[in-house]
Amino acid sequence: MKGSKQVLIVLSLLLIFSMVLSACGTAATPTAAPPEGQAAPTQPPVVEEPSPTPVPAVEGVTKMTFWHSMGGDIGGKAIPQMTNDFNSSQDKCYVVYTYQGTYDDSLNKLKAGLQSGDTPGVIQLFDIATRLMVDLDVATPVQTYIDKEGYDVSDLEPNVLAYYTVDGMQYSMPFNSSTPMLYYNKDAFAAAGLDPENPPRTFDEFAEAARKLTLKDASGTVTQYGGAFAVYGWFFEQLLAVSGGYYADNENGRAGLATKATFNSPEGVAVLDWWKAMYDEGILANYGRSTVDTRSAFIAGQTTMILESTAALRGLMDSAKGKFEIGTAFLPRPNEAAFDNFGTVIGGGSVWIIKDRPQAEQDCAWEFIKFLSSPEQQAYWQTMSGYFPIRKAAYEHPLSVEWRTTYPQFQTAIDQLHAAPNNTYTQGGLIGVFPTARQTIEGAIEEVLAGKGTSQEVLDKAAETVTLAIEEYNASMGLTP
Repeated sequence: MKGSKQVLIVLSLLLIFSMVLSACGTAATPTAAPPEGQAAPTQPPVVEEPSPTPVPAVEGVTKMTFWHSMGGDIGGKAIPQMTNDFNSSQDKCYVVYTYQGTYDDSLNKLKAGLQSGDTPGVIQLFDIATRLMVDLDVATPVQTYIDKEGYDVSDLEPNVLAYYTVDGMQYSMPFNSSTPMLYYNKDAFAAAGLDPENPPRTFDEFAEAARKLTLKDASGTVTQYGGAFAVYGWFFEQLLAVSGGYYADNENGRAGLATKATFNSPEGVAVLDWWKAMYDEGILANYGRSTVDTRSAFIAGQTTMILESTAALRGLMDSAKGKFEIGTAFLPRPNEAAFDNFGTVIGGGSVWIIKDRPQAEQDCAWEFIKFLSSPEQQAYWQTMSGYFPIRKAAYEHPLSVEWRTTYPQFQTAIDQLHAAPNNTYTQGGLIGVFPTARQTIEGAIEEVLAGKGTSQEVLDKAAETVTLAIEEYNASMGLTP
C-alpha cells in the first residue's frame, strides 16, 4: 500500500489538477446536478427512517461503518432497511450506516480519513473514481475474496461487472447501477401525429421528431420544445460511447494506460454538432447543468423528450401520473448500425473495502457486500431506488416482478443493458481525473451552445486541458504506458 505521505501528496495534486482545469479556457464550474439517485423534486417524498438495530452487547461482534451517498427516500429508507436486515441476519458483524453527502463529499472525507485514520469498512463511490481508487491502492479488491472462497459471479450482470474490472481484477462490487435512456411524452407524440409506440432511434429521427413536437404561440414564442438535454458530462460520455467514440486513448484506458483525451474525435464532434444544430433551430431547450431542472420542465410539459438516468424512472412516472403517459426508449445513436456495435456505459456507483481497517472489519465488509448483492436484497433495492439489480436472479423475485408490472417502462432499461455488447466502448473510460474532466466537458458544451467556437475547436481545447491533467496525474502516480 502506498505510504500515507505519498497518498497525501497524490490527493493534493488532484486538487491542483481540479484548479488547473477550472482556470483553463473551458469553464469548469461545479455542476449543479446531484449524484445518481439523489433526491429530486420528481422523486417520492422522504419516508421515516427505520430505527437501527441495537448494537449487540456480546463480545466477538465486529463493528464496522458503511459510508454512502444516497439521499432522499433511498438513503432514508432503503439503506437503513438493508443494513438492519444484514445486522439481524447474523451475529458476527454489525454495520453502522452514515450518509456522507455527495460522491465528491464522500471522496473528500475518505481523503481526510486516510490521514487521520477515520475510514469506513465499506464506502460507496461513483463509477468515475475507479481509476483513482485502483492507483491509490487504498482498497482491498473484492477479487481477493471472490477467489478465496470461490464466490460465484456467473449470475452477476457482465456489462456491469466490466466497468469495475481493471486488468482482469474486480476491484469493487457494483451497487447502484444505471444507464441513461430516452424519456418521451406519449400524449404529445400522438397530438403531433407521431406514433407513440415508435420513438426515434437515430440522431436524425430525434431531430425530426423534435421539429414536429415543438409548438409556438401566435407571437412565435416556443410554448413546447421538442426536446431538452441537461448540460451533463455523463450524457456526452454516453452519446460518445453509443457513437463508437473513445473518451481516452488506448481504448478508454482499457487496453493500456490512458495518456490523453480523445473525445475530440469525429464521433465527439458529431454529437455536439447535432446538439448545437437542434438548439440553434429552437427545437431543443437548454435548462442548464441541473438534471433536476430539465426533469421539471419535462413534467411541466415544457419539453417532450429528455435524456435521463434509468434511476429517475419511478420519480418521473409518479410525477407525470394524471398528466401524460411516459414512454421510454434506447438512447439515440448516429445510425442503425451503431445499435449492433456499441452501447451505453454503466453509471452510478460501487462499494469498496478499505484496506487500512482491521482484518476482521474487512471480512465483515465482504459479508455485508455479499448480502447487498443477494437476489432478495437486489430486488428490494430495485423497487426502492430504480437502479438495476446487478444479479439476474433478482428479476425473478416477486418484488421485482411486481415493480416492473407497475413500471413497465423499466423493461427498456433492462433491454438496453442486455443489448449492449461488452467491449471497450461500453466498459467506460479509466482516467484518474475523471470528475474534473467531466466538468470540463460541461463547460465545453456551454461554449458550443453559446457560439463561442465550433464543436471541433472547443473540444480540441478541452482535450488539451484534460490531456495535461492526465499526464500530470500519471506522473504523480509513477504510471508509465
